Amino acid sequence: MADQTRILDESPAKRRGRLGLPGARTREEAIESMIRVDHAGEYGAVRIYEGQLAVLGKRPGSRRAAELIRHMAAQEQEHLDTFDRLVLERRVRPTLMSPVWNVAGYALGAVTALMGEKAAMACTAAVEEVIDDHYAGQERALQDDTDSEFRGVISKFRADEAAHRHTALDAGAEQAPGYPLLSAAIRAGCRLAIRISERL
Repeated sequence: MADQTRILDESPAKRRGRLGLPGARTREEAIESMIRVDHAGEYGAVRIYEGQLAVLGKRPGSRRAAELIRHMAAQEQEHLDTFDRLVLERRVRPTLMSPVWNVAGYALGAVTALMGEKAAMACTAAVEEVIDDHYAGQERALQDDTDSEFRGVISKFRADEAAHRHTALDAGAEQAPGYPLLSAAIRAGCRLAIRISERL
């Protein structure tokens, strides 16, 4: 009886999670999942830019593209540093997929850079489109939440990701060979990575 009273005193969302209703999670579990997947996404983004810079950073003719990428990479590192802190402070288990995202992110960045500057920018535009949509969903989910720090982080980082996408489009992303197919494949891969990282 005492346990039932304690459960009924909890918020409705937390109660649904405790009572095991289909698909229901406590607020804490939802926030942990958000931090886990965002941490993974920012790690993957840093690795993509590192792969691109490993190629374009060594090409004398790609100086402008490399400068753009370095600027975006610095912001992604800031994002990652923030999520590193949140993971520690809130005791969130990082995704088990980090070793995969480490290799996959770097490979995606390097391969698209080898295809040329426009393909590297197409990669950035596709990735940032998915991340912008992802953060927008989190903003909606958090609009009535009391965790103002986390809401602020998501809003700021979403604005950064949208700016990265516009930078890439302005730099000729849509002129990359096979842009529609390349963009669709990268977006699909990112969405799959998000779903996996939310759970593992």
